[in-house]
Amino acid sequence: MKISARNQLKGKVLSIKEGAVNGIVLLDIGGGNKISSTISIDAIKELGLTVGSEAYAIIKATSVMIGIDH
Repeated sequence: MKISARNQLKGKVLSIKEGAVNGIVLLDIGGGNKISSTISIDAIKELGLTVGSEAYAIIKATSVMIGIDH
């Protein structure tokens, strides 16, 4: 896979919660870190995602916000 996005995080699918149109895919990216993504059910099926399979979280953003607690 070659893509322009530089933020590619390889992980293992921990869970897939399917809704009517979209699903939430939770990836374990190591070091105790997890990342979730909401994608279409069609995309989940086309990618063949299942619990335990390997996948990449690919992050392409034009802005990233930083916040702090008061």
